[in-house]
Amino acid sequence: MNLPLDTPAVLVDLDIAEANVRAFQSYCDSHGLQLRPHIKTHKLPRLAKFQVQQGAIGITCQKITEAEAMVANGDIHDVLLTYNILGREKVARLRALSDRVRLSVVADNITVAQGLSDGFADAATPLPVLVECNTGADRCGVATPAAAAALAQAIEDLPGLQFAGLMTYPPAGAATAVTTWLAEAKDLIETTDLTVDVISSGGSPDMWRAHEMPMATEYRIGTYIYNDRSLVTRGTCQWSDCALTVLATVVSTPTETRAVIDAGSKVLTSDLLGLDGFGHVLGHPDLTIDQLSEEHGRIVSDAPTGLSVGDQLRIVPNHACVVANMLEHVTLLRGDKILGPEPVAARGQVW
Repeated sequence: MNLPLDTPAVLVDLDIAEANVRAFQSYCDSHGLQLRPHIKTHKLPRLAKFQVQQGAIGITCQKITEAEAMVANGDIHDVLLTYNILGREKVARLRALSDRVRLSVVADNITVAQGLSDGFADAATPLPVLVECNTGADRCGVATPAAAAALAQAIEDLPGLQFAGLMTYPPAGAATAVTTWLAEAKDLIETTDLTVDVISSGGSPDMWRAHEMPMATEYRIGTYIYNDRSLVTRGTCQWSDCALTVLATVVSTPTETRAVIDAGSKVLTSDLLGLDGFGHVLGHPDLTIDQLSEEHGRIVSDAPTGLSVGDQLRIVPNHACVVANMLEHVTLLRGDKILGPEPVAARGQVW
């Protein structure tokens, strides 16, 4: 049955999203782990508020404008920015944000730390700064435990700043190695007068194994609220746990084994995450979205697709987070009931 919606559309089933939030909050509660969800997945203040209401200690954001969008209605009071904030104008904006919420940030180098100090030197309350650590994912982060200890002391010595702990985005399946790395850093730091009060870890792929790294005091996680094809493929969730889908319409059936839908890279995005194809067509495991242009998605099959022009398909994207950023609004559902459009408040907030 076709839904009375113009396509392509991004649909969010609130029943599924809320169930996902409650399930992982319950897991964290049972393991004594504080949950700090990353809003980059949904970018919706109403869902951030729901996450906090269920027990999250606050939220995680990457960029300042993203955080500003999340706290605008006054429901969120604790934000961790897990990104190196660099530049006088950005630091000034960060300072203004710190007047509105309990704010903490990260740094992995002295240049960033010095810039933060320049903006907060005369603040009434020091800015809490966590040292970002590269524990194997090879993105940002200091390279060694010794470097983490050195930067922790430098942060503590800078005016307006307070060393607040360690933060990492670990590689999946490496809990033992990550624990060893962080334990060494913690020991080195605590040989001085500093304490490591927060160890912030995260990642959706290992979400049900978060307890295997008991050193972590909080867990940052984003995709879990929606889930996506990448997490189903990893065995983290099932198709029925995927709250975000793309609704698309078949606009052409040039051959029996080929069809074209009205959702291309501008909606499904080009993210592959190591997968073949650009999403999973629910109810049609035999169909493959093998090719995208901006406005077209090509579907192929070894046998007749059985599709007709005008048919609607629901697609679980490879990566929900980037799809949520593509349109100005998502359409909220509860099961088959359409609730209506919801503006994506933090869409495009990259500053």
